[in-house]
Amino acid sequence: MSHLDHFELYSVAIITLLAVISPGPDFAMVSKISLLKGRQAGVLCAFGISTAISVHLAYTLLGLGIVFANNLWVLNTLRYVGAMYLIWLGVSALWPDIRSRLFKQGSLSAPNSKAEKISNSHSAFWSGFACNALNPKTMLFIVSLFSQVISTDTSLLMELSYGAYIALVHFIWFAIVATLLTTSHIQQKSAFLKDWIERVSGVLLMGFGIKFLISH
Repeated sequence: MSHLDHFELYSVAIITLLAVISPGPDFAMVSKISLLKGRQAGVLCAFGISTAISVHLAYTLLGLGIVFANNLWVLNTLRYVGAMYLIWLGVSALWPDIRSRLFKQGSLSAPNSKAEKISNSHSAFWSGFACNALNPKTMLFIVSLFSQVISTDTSLLMELSYGAYIALVHFIWFAIVATLLTTSHIQQKSAFLKDWIERVSGVLLMGFGIKFLISH
């Protein structure tokens, strides 16, 4: 492997790590689901994010990424849809508390635990998937990486290897976040703060959504 190839490899590795660990909607989503629904749901959310990364990679490798990035209507559509989704998630997180205060509703009977676990699993995966798939910044990150950092002379096998690495890093990082947030020590403390965790995560998700909506 040439020196240029090594430079490309290290660049992809470092840029990906920095992009993954930077706070954003994915981090807020994994944190919320892990703290409120447990480790398994948090890891499933991480897997959903990683799967969405694979979707971004697929259309980028097919050459559609640059087409999307160069068409303003595509970016705006993705930005608006992603923003509205995050705002909807934020409102949904805040709504139970608002509803209980407005209508003075009592506690509802607990749902069947087995059905609830299945629902939580599906919800956790698709929440992570949608959060990342509808994030225009993720699309631009993938497209920029493959168009500006990775050489056009790079083989398809190497590009696929980069893609697998990017998806894997996303999964590992957010699985670690989910694991750390569901240790017994943190869970004992968060058990008393579940309502506030729901509220704060709702506000953060709404904030990211509004930021997407007004950004240019």
